[in-house]
Amino acid sequence: MPRYRWYHYAVALAILALAWEGLAIWLNIWRGVAAFPRLGPAVAAFLEGVKPGGPLVEHFLASAYRVIASTLISLALGVPLGLYLGRSGGPVGSVLVYLTYPVPKVVFLPVIMVVLGIGDESKIFLITLVIFFQILVTVKDAAANVPRGLIRSVQSLGGGEAQIYRHVILPAALPAIFTALRLSTGTAVAVLFFAETYATRRGLGSYVWDAWSMHAYSKMFAGVMAMALMGFGFYVVLDIAERYLCPWAEKQR
Repeated sequence: MPRYRWYHYAVALAILALAWEGLAIWLNIWRGVAAFPRLGPAVAAFLEGVKPGGPLVEHFLASAYRVIASTLISLALGVPLGLYLGRSGGPVGSVLVYLTYPVPKVVFLPVIMVVLGIGDESKIFLITLVIFFQILVTVKDAAANVPRGLIRSVQSLGGGEAQIYRHVILPAALPAIFTALRLSTGTAVAVLFFAETYATRRGLGSYVWDAWSMHAYSKMFAGVMAMALMGFGFYVVLDIAERYLCPWAEKQR
């Protein structure tokens, strides 16, 4: 993965800031839309919200907990099952995945809330249900595409299935696992917003929804900025982890 310097971030932030300001001015002046505030008021609302004891801090921590818990559960379930299906699952396992993966999981939210209640459990379960399949499908395909020559090399040295998984399948699929985690991070944040807009008082989704309902658009976009910051933080952590766990992948780039 590439290593970014501070000026890369500075240029990217400058481009986003200019695009934000330009869009806000155009919507406010030429279209008469007040729902998209200028950057200054949104940043001011964000800084006010993240002060010690500020409202954004509690909501941010609640949302981050739900995303982290869901990701860890999905990782613990999706990676072993994906490796197995890619290596030994056969056509039946693949068909089961392909039949269940396209089903929109968010439609089960009413049932999930009835069974698990309106607390963290239902939200974590819904996010896990969505990103589990993203991790599963990516890892399964990566394990299935491992070169057969590498597997035969281990077998020729007397290695069994456990050694093949440990020394061949898992290392070969590890970069794909990180790719799946990056994809699932964005999905998790999106599903998080949907889950937190129903019957909850803690979380960035609830904060954004409440601000929108009160026409407090600067606060609404402060919540959006907090969600973006959370996703960016997860991306940075994943990049650092991949750099140390997959050094061979970086050398091949």
